[in-house]
Order: sequence, then structure tokens, then C-alpha cells
Amino acid sequence: MTQSHAKTPNPPRPRIAVVGYGSQGRAHALNLRESGFEVTVGLRPGGPTEAKAQADGFTVKTPAEAVAGAELVAVLTPDMVQPRLYREAIEPYLAKGACLLFAHGFNVHYGQIAPRADLDVVLVAPKGPGALVRREFEIGRGVPCVYAVQQDTSGRAEQLALAYAAGLGGARANVIKTTFKEETETDLFGEQAVLCGGATKLVQAGWETLVEAGYQPEVAYYECLHELKLIVDLLYEGGITRMHEFISETAQYGDLTRGPYVIDAHARAQMKKILAEIQDGTFARQWIAEYAAGNPNYKALKQADLDHPIEATGRKLRAAMSWIGADGNVQPARPAAPRPTAEAAAA
Repeated sequence: MTQSHAKTPNPPRPRIAVVGYGSQGRAHALNLRESGFEVTVGLRPGGPTEAKAQADGFTVKTPAEAVAGAELVAVLTPDMVQPRLYREAIEPYLAKGACLLFAHGFNVHYGQIAPRADLDVVLVAPKGPGALVRREFEIGRGVPCVYAVQQDTSGRAEQLALAYAAGLGGARANVIKTTFKEETETDLFGEQAVLCGGATKLVQAGWETLVEAGYQPEVAYYECLHELKLIVDLLYEGGITRMHEFISETAQYGDLTRGPYVIDAHARAQMKKILAEIQDGTFARQWIAEYAAGNPNYKALKQADLDHPIEATGRKLRAAMSWIGADGNVQPARPAAPRPTAEAAAA
């Protein structure tokens, strides 16, 4: 299942409708167009992203109109929006034998969307946020992708998925075959236990521990949040091996002997609990019910995160970092000003 594909010979070039123009939707649409695909964007008229898609030069239609003229429909709206969108604006207008593509398997895997039997159903999931998918493509690189085939009615569903992944730039890095089940469950687990839930709660707990012990909040911020990027960059570039090459022996000894204090048998048991609740559908049912109720718990928990005192400390410190823009994006490096010559200095 972990076979890798660099490219597809004579890849198909279906007419594509990208439904949704958020972080992933915009990146997919732009990359695919620049890879030679005919792309139409399907959006709700008057919605917040319609003007952005038009400014990027796309033909923008209603979702139903975009779907009707497409051979491949990429559903790139938020997970909780997709079931109703599929029922009302995609399925009734999708041509027989067309290909339905998702970037996350949540709704198909958990039975919220049951695609028609005559359709090809595939998944192409870049392993990174949309802004990174776009940025890496623009500089000639790519974000690795996983892909899966749920239904292959035409006999060329895998070719379509691989062509789409290549169009995103994924073939420049790596494309690995998976299943809807594996992509969905591993993606949710990674978000909850490590990348988002695990990392942010670890950072907050570390900062709180230092501040409660009397250390300056600013120093604690640098140690527990700011420097995390330096370690993550090393892990990204060369795994744990590279990290050990570039941190001190003292840091290495502390890592090896004290890391297990934090990620101990209890933490591992909690990770297994998280995974079990993903596998048996508990998390999906809770999230679907929460969304249907108007997200009261979600909103309260998110606001508590935004109100955490580490955020106030961080805003103050980042304001002094001239390379970070007001929107939080890192600005391109500027070349250093040339030093004056001896003659100019004398003058």
C-alpha cells in the first residue's frame, strides 16, 4: 500500500471544477491551472471568496453550474458543509461517469456522503496546509500527497488521482497510495495527538509551568514556543538524526532522559484512547452533533485558547520581529545594504 509514484505517463486532463476557495481550494485551483488543466471555480454567489477567485482570473459559477460542466469535481469546502452541498448542488448535476475527488476522507469514511455508484471516487490529500501547497509549487517544489481510490467505475480512477496530484506539485516530492480509512484516521490522529492538540497543549503547559515558578513570561515564551520552530525545522529537514546533530550534548541528554517524563505510559495510553475514538466513530459523531447544535462547546474552547495569556505575551514579542508582517506571514528577506567603501566613508 505504500508504493510511490513519481509521475503518470500520458496523464488524463479532465475539465475540473474546484468547489470551495479557501486555503486548499485556492492553492489547488491555481496550481492545477498553471499545470495546464482547465479549471472552473464553484462558489456561492456573493460569498466571501467569490471576489478573490475572480481577481485570480477564474471563471466563477455557482456550485451546480460548475459541477454540470466538469469531468472531475474537487470538493474542497469544510467537512461539515460537504454533506448538504453534495446532496443539493453536486450529486443532481454531476455527469454520469464523472470523478468525485476529496482532499480528506472524513465524510465518505464515516458515511455522511454516499457517492453514486456510477462515479469514480478518489482522494488526493497534500500533506500540508494550502498556503504551503501554493508556496512550494511557486518555487518549483511540491508538498507530498497521499491518494486513494474508493470507487473505480471508469477503470482510470487511479490515473485521474495521480494526474491531479501531479498537477498540485505532489509528484515533485512524493505520492503515496493509501485508503480513505487510513487517510482519515491517521490525519485526525495526527491533528489531535501531535500536530495541533498535542503541540499546543504542550507549549501552553510548559509556559504555565515556568511562569507559575516565577520566571518572566517573555523568557518562557521564547523557550517554549518561539524556539519550537527551530527544532521543527531540523526535524523537517532530516528527522531526529538531524536534530541531534545540531543541538548541544546537554540538550541531547535532557531530551533522552527527561522526554519520557512527559510522554510516559499515561500519555501513550491517552493517545491510544484518541485513536480508538477515531476508529470507532466516537469523535466523528461528537463533531457532527456539535456542528449541528451550532458549535457552542467548540466556540467556547476556541475562545479560551485565544484568550490564553501566552497569546498576549506572544503578540508583544512578535511586534518587535520586523520580518513578521501584521498578518502573521513571514516577509521575504531583504538583501543587506552594501557597506560604504573607504573612499565614501572618508568623503
